[in-house]
Amino acid sequence: MERFFDWVQTRTEKYLTKRKAKKAAEKQNRTFLSETLGWIDAILFAVVLVFILNQFLFQFFVIPSPSMVETLLVKDRVMVSKLTYGVELYPQGPKILDSRIPDRDDIITFYNPQYESKGPFFNVFSQVLYMITFSLVNIDVDEQGNMREKLLVKRSAGAAGDTYTFIEGDAYIKAAGTGEYIPESDFRARNGYSTAPRRTTLKETYTGYNAQGRINGLMLSGVSQTDLPRHLLTDYSNTDANAEFNDLYAYNKQTATGKMMADPTDMTARSTWAKYDIGVYVPDGHVLPLGDNRDNSQDGRYFGPIDADNINGHVVFRIWPLKRIGSLVNG
Repeated sequence: MERFFDWVQTRTEKYLTKRKAKKAAEKQNRTFLSETLGWIDAILFAVVLVFILNQFLFQFFVIPSPSMVETLLVKDRVMVSKLTYGVELYPQGPKILDSRIPDRDDIITFYNPQYESKGPFFNVFSQVLYMITFSLVNIDVDEQGNMREKLLVKRSAGAAGDTYTFIEGDAYIKAAGTGEYIPESDFRARNGYSTAPRRTTLKETYTGYNAQGRINGLMLSGVSQTDLPRHLLTDYSNTDANAEFNDLYAYNKQTATGKMMADPTDMTARSTWAKYDIGVYVPDGHVLPLGDNRDNSQDGRYFGPIDADNINGHVVFRIWPLKRIGSLVNG
């Protein structure tokens, strides 16, 4: 046994001596070119490592808009799990491993259905650059230098089989397997879901803006100002110009109502109005994403339910600002 240990010790000493001599020679023969190549090699390794981590494990995301206030504020930084709903082979590529559908109330990131692509190469390159710089560099901006929202962050509010309808800022849900609408706030309270979703527009301001929307629809359909219904003009004249009104969905709904009022036989106008009246149905394999700041969120009310395959990840943790750091799971 002693012979074996002596042999191991001798071989180890020889190896370490040889390795030390090799490193000393490399250091002595080091040139500017070899030093540069060494730095390039280290940087490329770091870039590849960061990309792998961001693509397959987690990704940092900067909140770009107020649609999730107060849960998430503009410029909050969050960590997104890329494993929860399946792993993309490459940005916007097919998923492998588990590809489950988000639970109701999960906060998710997903590809914006209204995003106008600049081409597949730019899409992948800009997202890779965004990933490897930990969300610090974003070249996907518009003419004014504002960040274009390729990825959106919302709450997974509606599940398969649900139907949602929206009346003057309030959401109503007919959950899967039920036969009547109830206020979403009641549904959330009964089932222990987050109470974060909220409205900011005062109820009384809808009277004037509803009238404004209907007048807009009537006039777009060719109705002259002198022929507009007097009650709409009265309501419109009482609009509070100082009141904050961000509920574009409600305004568009009233515009569609005005177009149908102008010509009830116009099937296109009736069809558009009916979509608002019937609500949004969530089919299998989809979720309805909604912002917590309901009156100021471009979400599933505008583009409908999203396919689970277009979901990018699960927002699990807020890492910035430090005073608000914490978990966002079931938040």
